[in-house]
Amino acid sequence: MTTMFKALAALMLALLAHTAHGQTEDGYDLWLRYRALPAEARQPLQARSTALVAAEPASPMLRAAINELKRGVAQMSGREPPLVQALQDGALVLATPATWPELARLSLPMDALGQEGYALRSVTLDGHAVTLIAANTERGLLYGSFAWLRAVQLGADLAHLDEHAAPKVQWRMLNHWDNPDRSVERGYAGLSIWDWQGLPDIRRQRYVDYARANASLGINGTVLNNVNTKAEMLTEPWLKKAAALADVLRPYGIRVFLSARFSAPKELAGLPTADPLDPRVHAWWRAKADEVYRLIPDFGGFLVKANSEGEPGPGDYGRSHMDGANMLAEALAPHHGLVIWRAFVYSETDADDRAKQAYGEFKPGDGRFAPNVILQVKNGPIDFQPREPFHPLFGAMPHTNLGLEFQITKEYLGFATHLAYLGPLFEEVLRADTHVADDATVARIVDGSLYGDGRPTLIAGVANIGEDRDWCGSDFNQANWYVFGRMAWDPELSADAVAREWIAQTFSRAPRVVDAIDKIMMGSREAVVDYMTPIGLHHQMATNHHYGPGPWVSDLARPEWNPTYYNKADLNGIGFDRGATGSQAVAQYAPYWAERWGRVETTPPELLLWFHHVGWDAKLAPFGGRTVWEELVHRYDAGVQAVVDMRRAWEALAPDIDARRHAEVAGYLAIQEREARWWRDASIAYFQSVNRRPLPVGVVAPAMTVEQYRQLKYSFAPGHGS
Repeated sequence: MTTMFKALAALMLALLAHTAHGQTEDGYDLWLRYRALPAEARQPLQARSTALVAAEPASPMLRAAINELKRGVAQMSGREPPLVQALQDGALVLATPATWPELARLSLPMDALGQEGYALRSVTLDGHAVTLIAANTERGLLYGSFAWLRAVQLGADLAHLDEHAAPKVQWRMLNHWDNPDRSVERGYAGLSIWDWQGLPDIRRQRYVDYARANASLGINGTVLNNVNTKAEMLTEPWLKKAAALADVLRPYGIRVFLSARFSAPKELAGLPTADPLDPRVHAWWRAKADEVYRLIPDFGGFLVKANSEGEPGPGDYGRSHMDGANMLAEALAPHHGLVIWRAFVYSETDADDRAKQAYGEFKPGDGRFAPNVILQVKNGPIDFQPREPFHPLFGAMPHTNLGLEFQITKEYLGFATHLAYLGPLFEEVLRADTHVADDATVARIVDGSLYGDGRPTLIAGVANIGEDRDWCGSDFNQANWYVFGRMAWDPELSADAVAREWIAQTFSRAPRVVDAIDKIMMGSREAVVDYMTPIGLHHQMATNHHYGPGPWVSDLARPEWNPTYYNKADLNGIGFDRGATGSQAVAQYAPYWAERWGRVETTPPELLLWFHHVGWDAKLAPFGGRTVWEELVHRYDAGVQAVVDMRRAWEALAPDIDARRHAEVAGYLAIQEREARWWRDASIAYFQSVNRRPLPVGVVAPAMTVEQYRQLKYSFAPGHGS
């Protein structure tokens, strides 16, 4: 390729990367694109944003809100509104009861807004038609400002706004699995965004933009480092780095947390033990908490992974999880800090069923954890699979603060490569009824409304954010960050409604485009389930990196690491028996589910092989006369076909999407189709080698033999971390 040809090619790519408005669409702006509106929409916006009226001098948080409004209005309308003190027609008024006593006359639902909610209303004040962004606190004004900008982007009638919202969950938090060397465990979007080497001196604009994006969703906490953490993160040099990040994030309402290594007293101070009942250990953690809060006065607290996957914990000294969590809680209590203790544990010995262990270890401790301890429970009992039943701990510990942990990064759903919108997964879990009481959904347990006792509440998501220009490895992965934040704020939101919000802000407000992309997104997670783990199969990914299929893997050191442990495929049948004749894991659920899931006939098809070992030749009513083997093959084929349909639908959108983003998504969908066929073929080849059944009539045979699939190796798959 000649130098001139290279230059011309680069120029063409650059030209294609620009929108009609001359702005590069590289994904960096996320859903805060604020692209110039067409003329018919620009005039109403200009009429309803002639000026900003807010208290002066502004605090850093109020300045953040004002700056965001100025940025958004200027970019969408072409005119930046001035900050003024007097009312005028069309002004945006940011008001709290402290700064604007007249709010009392407007019958606004201020009590319902709490400390973080907001109200948006078009009103007449002193003869002026204005838009009111009202809240009880500046934090509420910040969230309300982003909500107003979202309404503009979605095409709301700005002259007749009347809405209010307040978060249903107290802590809406990202968990970064980022390491000190900037690698990211299960990260598929490049290096960590935290430039630890440059901190605390270099405070990058990217940190501010990260804070803006999170504040736009109401995310108010972030854990900076991996749960598999290093003790050094609690030393003074690293705490100063965390303090610098806290300074950047604070104006956007985000409090910093750190993962803490349980053995830190031994590793950092040379104590002979980290026993939580040892007075020397107590004293060390109290002193460490004091040190942290001197540097970060609004520090949120510690996230702890203990006695899981080889991490140290209180079990090393014959102590319980309660002993460990409560010791740390005592150290943080004077500072009003939280201990977030992960309930993700599984034995290093051969337990009868990994899915049962967390319940077995934590259920006996119900009511014994300190008030400032939250147990962070994964959405399902195994490990962020494409589909799992809800975790049995939800509903089983009414006297303990339980938080919900989702995985936004797609460790088991195709990394950053596959298009898999996780909103339906989140919604499925949140709306699951535990049947421990009337309307005892996971959402109502997690948001505390089932109990009504004011307990601290939490929804956390393992972040999918990295150094990539588009933040998440691909444009569609941004939707998972977005839907996590929106549903953490309000777990009752529908995945479909949130998808449509995101599409309108990210690609286009045109109804035809929104409908087409929404259809792709809403079917994408089910497609992944079908070509990876249909009808209740789980943990069938290749070893260690979890990239690609590995249903045959059976030689790993620990039984529960092996996919064969979960599929239990043999000549006669397939699936994990968790009913009365098996591990009896169903008994950890409420009687309603224990009875329903305990019988093959009443188990939903999508969870069949999760709870039952069934015969290959069994014909079940939900399968329309097909045998289990035929249904399994049918689902694999359906998953592949769904991706084919997604590719075609996306290709048809070429005239409506900027060339750069359309081409990139099309490329990823091509990879996804190829890998979906790989999953389908390798899985069918393996299970057929076990069951010795012929393929159903008309089914295309796998492209290679099972032995050939076994030989495929991927030594440098992303996401390992350090």
